Amino acid sequence: MTKTRVMFNIVRRFSGYSTEPLIFRQLFDNISSTYTYLLGCPKTRECIIIDPVLEQVKRDFQLSKDLGLKLKYAINTHMHADHVTGTGYLRVLSGCKTIISKASGAAADIYVNENDQIVFGCHSLKVFSTPGHTNGCVTYYNPNQGLVFTGDALLIRGCGRTDFQEGDPKTLYKSVHSKIFTLPGSTLVFPAHDYKGFLCSSVDEERRLNPRLTKSETEFVEIMNNLNLSYPKQIDRALPANRVCGVQDIPEDAKRDSAI
Repeated sequence: MTKTRVMFNIVRRFSGYSTEPLIFRQLFDNISSTYTYLLGCPKTRECIIIDPVLEQVKRDFQLSKDLGLKLKYAINTHMHADHVTGTGYLRVLSGCKTIISKASGAAADIYVNENDQIVFGCHSLKVFSTPGHTNGCVTYYNPNQGLVFTGDALLIRGCGRTDFQEGDPKTLYKSVHSKIFTLPGSTLVFPAHDYKGFLCSSVDEERRLNPRLTKSETEFVEIMNNLNLSYPKQIDRALPANRVCGVQDIPEDAKRDSAI
């Protein structure tokens, strides 16, 4: 049986920011090493889920119900190549709206662009366009709580690859340095993946310690062009499904499940 990790201990009220607490859960998919995030407003009970994985949708949706939350949005940071998104399935189960960047080329109920705001209850996420891993990569920033969800643009001590799916190392370098690295150093970084067991980082840590992005742009491009990584295992399944928001892979009994 596949194990999953659910992080329940990060419910934060940061000094100097909004006095409204944030319900926060970090979840993990072992197969794709993907982090999924649930953020909720304890006052209005609205919540969002960022980067859900199809195989973990029932777990994630059940968690939202267990916490007494109503799912408002299911959100992707980009069109994933390493797993099928769960946003379409969550839409069927919950009636939520799906969100992705307009530049992604993927289907969604709502498209976001630079500086848009995603509001759920007393909280909101500001959208930054951070292409380079893909054209449609976006980063979601919660300034009140000091959190940033970087997708694959910035990983903990790494970054997303740039050798397929519109990837471009110069663009990625510019995105990270001009958008993410300009945020306050104390901002906590929550990426879409981790392969070494890290849960989160900070902007200050990555500005100082990221072995790729602390280099010059020329050195970074050289590094990224010579990674020689293997072909993503799930890409042939994931990309066609994710272009239609994962709808084609929703189980036939999904509508029945929504009543459970």
